[in-house]
Amino acid sequence: MSGKNLSNHPSKPWDAKLAAWLIRPLIDSPVHPNVLTTIRLLVGLAGAWMFAMGEHFNTAALLVVTSNFLDHTDGELARYSGKMSVFGHRYDLASDALVTVGMFVGIGIGLSTLLGPASMWMGVAAGVAVAGIFHLRNQLENAQGKSATKQPMLMGFEAEDILYLIPLVTLSDQLPLFLKAASIGAPIALVIVFFDYRARFKTS
Repeated sequence: MSGKNLSNHPSKPWDAKLAAWLIRPLIDSPVHPNVLTTIRLLVGLAGAWMFAMGEHFNTAALLVVTSNFLDHTDGELARYSGKMSVFGHRYDLASDALVTVGMFVGIGIGLSTLLGPASMWMGVAAGVAVAGIFHLRNQLENAQGKSATKQPMLMGFEAEDILYLIPLVTLSDQLPLFLKAASIGAPIALVIVFFDYRARFKTS
């Protein structure tokens, strides 16, 4: 397994390629992918907590971005070490939802002194919508295969990679604008994904 070029797959985005390269030393080790999922979850929740504290937004953004990257490592390790499992897949999805919802709710709570109580509901709306998108995509993948949920990719970047820009948002003090945009855009995206989901099942 170690002789294979794990990261040079044409259909992989850049962060997945980097993750595949980084986990190479772990392929024949006792480290289980669920350990990496747990680390990803804890780092992401720490970022969400820091957002909710209303201080150190830049550090919170860095933790969330790190968690987002680590999300690729468990899957790569599972594939290349042969340690894939139903529980591991579900644990990964649950971690995705918890970190995503936690991040947006945390931002909403952290900005409540600036935007008022409505900011928390903005965070909930954005977080739940994104978690709903993850759920629908997972259901579609289970029914029709991974190719059914393949995201459009441009120059090695997927749509979800926009989350890597969060540190720029906090550095430029645009977090309130980001939250407002997410509270509107994420529910709209959920509706679009829902109708696409229904259309695919009707034609299948």
